[in-house]
Formats: sequence, C-alpha cells, structure tokens
Amino acid sequence: MSTLGRGGVQVSELAFGAAAIGNLFTEVGEEQAHEAVTAARQRGIRYFDTAPHYGIGLSERRLGAALREHPRDQYTISTKVGRRLEPTTETGDDLANGFAVPATHRRVWDFTADGVRRTLEASLERLGLDRVDVVYLHDPDDHAEQAFREGYPALEKLRSEGVVGAIGAGMNQSEMLTRFVRDTDVDVVLCAGRYTLLDQGALTELLPAAVERGTSVVVGGAFNSGLLADPKPGATYNYVQAPAEVLDRALRLKSVADRHGTTLRAAALAFCAAHPAVASVLVGVRSAAEVHDCADQFAAAVPAAFWQEVRDTGLLPADAPVPAEEPSEEPS
Repeated sequence: MSTLGRGGVQVSELAFGAAAIGNLFTEVGEEQAHEAVTAARQRGIRYFDTAPHYGIGLSERRLGAALREHPRDQYTISTKVGRRLEPTTETGDDLANGFAVPATHRRVWDFTADGVRRTLEASLERLGLDRVDVVYLHDPDDHAEQAFREGYPALEKLRSEGVVGAIGAGMNQSEMLTRFVRDTDVDVVLCAGRYTLLDQGALTELLPAAVERGTSVVVGGAFNSGLLADPKPGATYNYVQAPAEVLDRALRLKSVADRHGTTLRAAALAFCAAHPAVASVLVGVRSAAEVHDCADQFAAAVPAAFWQEVRDTGLLPADAPVPAEEPSEEPS
C-alpha cells in the first residue's frame, strides 16, 4: 500500500477505474460489474475510483453496491466533483458523452463551493456510503478560475472538517495539474494518459514537482484508452482512432516486448508504476477476466533487456525511470 501525500489515506499500487462499469461506450450487465469489483478485491486491489460523470451516476451506484458487502476500512474509494447531475425530461441515450445509458440527467459544470458540497452529497447517496476517502476536482480545464478560487478551498475545508481524507484534481493534461501541485496543498493528482509508454508529457514538470512537494500522483490511462493493450489498425488512442505514426510506435514497442518474452500490457503498467511520484496505477476494467489479466500483468517481471532496447532505439526517453526486474506478488 502507498500513502497519498502527507496524509493518512492509503491506496493499493494497482487501482480499479470504474468508468467502464458505468457503461463506457458499451453496456455492462449488473452481474458482470459486480463480478469485476469482487475479482478486484480477490486480487488485492483496495483502491476504487469513480465519478458522477461515469454513466450519469451508474458507476457510483454499482461500485457502492458491490463494496458495501465489505468492511468500510478495507478499501479506499475516490469520486469527483465539478459536474453536477440535474434531471432532464429529454429522451434518448448518453452516447454523445461516451456512455451507453439513458440520458436521464444532464451534466452542469459547477466548481463553486456550494456545487462541490451538493455534488459530493449526491455521490454519497448514490454510493450508499457515509464517506469517501478522496475527492478530485474533475476536468477543470475550462474552469480554472472557479476551480482554484472556489472549488479547491471547498475541498480544503471538507478535508479540515474530516469529511474526506485526501483531496486533489483529476485531468487528462499535466500542465494545470502541475499548477495544483505547486500552488495548492492537494494530497494527490490523477493524471490520465500523460504518463505512458507513448506519452511522457508529465515527466518534464508535473512528476518532478510532485516529488519536490511530496504530492502523490495516480496515473490513469496506462493503455492510452486501448492502443497499448492491443495495438492494431483501428485501435483507439486517447479515445479516438490512433494516428498511423502512433500505431506504428505501439507496434514497435509490442515487437520488442515479444522479443524479450514479456507483454506490452505488462510493460505499460510497469512503466507507469516506476516513477517515485506515482502512488497507484489506475486501470479501467469491465469484467472479472480483465481484472485478473491486469493483476497478472502488473505482477509480472519485465526483463531489463526490454527497457534497455526501448531506450537504445529511442522508443523511450533515457531520463524516464524504469522498474526493477523483481516482480511483486500481488498489488499491495
């Protein structure tokens, strides 16, 4: 287990991303979602991340239902604020926002202090829990002024009141997260897709700043939305079809992995976990089979010769930390 920032919230080194069980892109059955969470616990995963955005609350409801079967002190859960859900009379689905669910609610951007509290209260109701451990400001890209002026102080107040144990921000970029690390007292930032075998954007400023400040980083999007899990024509990269040059680079990485008797998935997860700022690697999973595969890959040793070759061939920067070769038993 790793501790977030300078507080007391602990997370497992491999974490469960619950967007997929909120019907991300395609439907997931209730039983399948429950089995995925159960498998995660069986494999030692103790950190679960969700958000109101994921399936218009479906992810939170499913995750809460599955976790309520277990003692509350045996898992860590995070959710997010910044998008309030308001009922709507519109019909149709939510696929325009990426989720295969009925469009029963609309999302309203709201990083005000009142919005933060109301959104968290609604999340607790959907989860069926009396508390969450971590709360992130969710994608404040176009709302920076309100997020820093009102949203962040509201989270700081919730932490000081003991309502939540740790606070932070979660985004698909590293620049604003670096500002959160440098200019606020966040415990953790969730950086999705910007520290992977294909994109080391967070390596220049965010990760060094996090080490300097003692702020933890949770890395999401280790597979860049699919390309690093299974590189092939038509595979997605950052949720759109991968450009030809990026696909070619992923295929070259896979070829090196094959040659050294490992998998690209194992290398992708190991790379994310190797940086000293990283407390946990968050993977989105939609079934028990995917959970078991990710846990197996995370525990696998990646040969030192793989890292040497990808550095020598320019597929990985020489200054990017790589892991030791020893495998872990299970996520800790």
